[in-house]
Amino acid sequence: MGRFQYLVFLTLWLFAAGAQAQESRKGGQVDLLYNQSEAQRDIRLTNTSRINSPDLEFSPTLYHNGLVFVSRYKSGPVDEKTGETYLELFYSELDPNGMPTRPQNFSVELNSQKHEGPVSFNRKGDKIYFTRSNQQNGISKADKRARVQLKIYQATQGYYDWENITELPFNSDRYSCMHPALSPDEKKLFFASDMPGGYGGMDLYFVEKLEKGWSKPVNLGPDVNTRKNEVFPFFHESGTLFFTSDGHQGLGGLDMYMIDISGRKWGRVINLGAPFNSINDDLGIILNERGTRGYFSSNREGGLGNDDVYMFEIPAGIKGIELPEQINTIVTVYDAEQSKRVIGAGVYLYERSDDGLIDNEELYNLELVPDDKVSGELNFKMVRKKDEQLGEPRVLTNRNGEAVLPLQANKNYVLMVAKPGYASQEVIVKTPEEGPFRPIEVVLEPSNCINLDGVVSSDKYNLRLPNALVKVINECDGKVETTRTNINGAFQVCLTMGCDFNVSVEKEGYLAGFTSVSTVKIRGSRSANVEVKLSPKSDAVLKEPIRTGTVIVLENIYYDFNKSAIRTGQARDLEALARLMKQYPSMVIELGAHTDSRGAEDYNMDLSIKRAESARDFLILRGIATERIKAVGYGESRPRNRCVDGVECSEEEHAYNRRTDVKVIKIDETAIIGYTPAGLEIKD
Repeated sequence: MGRFQYLVFLTLWLFAAGAQAQESRKGGQVDLLYNQSEAQRDIRLTNTSRINSPDLEFSPTLYHNGLVFVSRYKSGPVDEKTGETYLELFYSELDPNGMPTRPQNFSVELNSQKHEGPVSFNRKGDKIYFTRSNQQNGISKADKRARVQLKIYQATQGYYDWENITELPFNSDRYSCMHPALSPDEKKLFFASDMPGGYGGMDLYFVEKLEKGWSKPVNLGPDVNTRKNEVFPFFHESGTLFFTSDGHQGLGGLDMYMIDISGRKWGRVINLGAPFNSINDDLGIILNERGTRGYFSSNREGGLGNDDVYMFEIPAGIKGIELPEQINTIVTVYDAEQSKRVIGAGVYLYERSDDGLIDNEELYNLELVPDDKVSGELNFKMVRKKDEQLGEPRVLTNRNGEAVLPLQANKNYVLMVAKPGYASQEVIVKTPEEGPFRPIEVVLEPSNCINLDGVVSSDKYNLRLPNALVKVINECDGKVETTRTNINGAFQVCLTMGCDFNVSVEKEGYLAGFTSVSTVKIRGSRSANVEVKLSPKSDAVLKEPIRTGTVIVLENIYYDFNKSAIRTGQARDLEALARLMKQYPSMVIELGAHTDSRGAEDYNMDLSIKRAESARDFLILRGIATERIKAVGYGESRPRNRCVDGVECSEEEHAYNRRTDVKVIKIDETAIIGYTPAGLEIKD
C-alpha cells in the first residue's frame, strides 16, 4: 500500500492520481518562498523524535500547550483493506522549547473502531472539528461501490470527554469531506473534498458560519485548486491560507504552499521551498500566531519511519505573512482629586488569560498560604509584583496626559497604569472584532501611603523564611493588616503617612520577632525598608524552611476532561512548584493525584496515576531531577468532603476533591549552606 492512500484515509482512486502527479511535477521552474541559503541561515528544523515512530505521524494541530496529531496504535482492530490498525488521534504536551513530549491517547469518545483524522479547534479549545470514516451507529457505512467515504464532525467539550458529536450538514454518503481548518474568528471552515463540480481530485472548499448553521460549500477556485489534489488546509491569523498539493509546480511528491486570501484581490500561490518542501512528501503545515514556530509532516530521508512530524523555528517570522493589524488607541490618565491629566504615567499592556491572570508568569511573586478549609494544608497564591519591579512600561503619558497604544482586534488585555505617588490602576480591555476602538480613560487615586518592603530571615545563618505571618499595627487608629512572606522571605504593605507602626512576625519553630517603623517624619520618599530577624527554637528547624510532612495542594492545574494531559498555560501551580523546588534543591516530594467519586473506582485509580505521572513529567521538563519526585495516584480514596459514592453533590463540591497535592517527604537545606567572603549564604 502507498502512503498517499493513508493521507486521505485509504481512498483508493486517489493513490493513482497522486502517483501520476508526482511523476509529472518533477523539474521545471518553481517560485519558492525560501531558497537553500536562506533556509540554512534563518530556519531551524528539528525532528520531533519523542512522538515519531517507524509508522505514520502526521497532521499536527496546536491544542492548548500541546499537539494533537494522527497516528496508529501498535495493536488493536485492523482495517481489512490495508492489514494495518486504524488511524487515531493522539496528544503530546509541548516542553518549554516547543518540542512534543510522550504521546498519549487524545480521546476515548472520538477515537472509534474506525479511522479518525485531522482536526481543528476553536480558540477557546472547547469545540473540535474532526475527520472520521462514515459511520452509522458505530458501523462503517459504504456507498454503492463498497467505498467508505470520509466526513467532518464536530463535538463540544464535556466534563469527562468530548460530547455532542454531530455530523456537519454538507457531508454526503457519495463523496468525502475531510481535513477541517477553522478560521481564527470561527466564521469560516475550510476543508478538502472530492464532491462533484470541482477542478480535479480533491479540491479545497470553505463554508461560512450562519445564524442557523453553515452555508453551502464554496470552491476556492482555480487559483488554488488544480486538476489534481489539494488537501490539508490551514488558515492563519494573517489571512494566509496554507495547503498541500500535488498539482502545483513543486519539488516532487506533495508540497506545501501559501496564498494570501485576506483581501478582495487574492495573492498568488507560492511554494514554501526548503526546508519545508523536499523531493519527498511534505504536508500539513501549522503556525503559531506570530509565525515564528510551527510544525508539519514529511517522509523525507533521515526520519524515523514513514511520515514524521517536524518542528521549525524562524525567530524573524515566516516570510510573506502580515500579522493582524494593530489599531492605535488613545489612553488618557487623570488625577482623581484634582481632575487634571497626569504626565509621565507608565502604561503597561498584557494579554489576559482565561483565568483572569496576566499571561506572564514573571509578573507574579509566589506565596504559600494556609488553606482556609483544611488544617495543615498550604496553597500557592500568585501575587502581582510591585510597580517598580515590572520593568519599563510600554509607553509614558505625554504633556497632555495621553499615550498612544497599539491594540489588536478581538483580544483580552489588562491595561495597567502606574506612577509614584498614586495607587496603580488595572483596567480590563476587551477589543471588538473591528476598529476603531474607543479611547480609554484611566483615573488614578493619589496615594497617601508609602510601601514598606520587608524581609524576614533567621538570625542564625541569615536564611530567608517563607510563609511567615506578618502583622502591621497602625498606632493612629489601631487597625491591623496581615500578610505573609513569599518564598524569598519578602513582604510588602502600604503604610499611611504620618503614623507609627508596630510590626510583629511569627513562624512555626521560631520565636516571634518585633520591630517598629514610622512615617511621621518621612519626606519625599515613597518607600521604606525593614528586616526582621527570628530566632530558631532549635537548629533542626533551619534545615526545613518548609517542614517535612507539609502538604501543598495544587488546585489550579487543569487536565483535559478525563485525560491525564495537563493543559499547560493553565498549570500555574505546577510552574510555581518548579520554582519552589529550584529555591530549595534538597526538597524531595510525593506528587499525589486525586479524582472525585464519579466513575468506576478502578478507572479513577488508573486515571489518578496517569495524572500524577503527567505532573511529574511537567516538573522534569522544567529541570527538576526525576529522583526528587515520587508520583502516586489515590483515585477517589481520599475525599476532602462528604462526596463519596451514592452521595449527591454539586459540581463545586466534586471539584474540591479533584486535586494534585504535594507532600514534602525530605528537605535538608543545611547541605547547601556555604561560606563566602561576605559571610554565610544560601548557594543556588
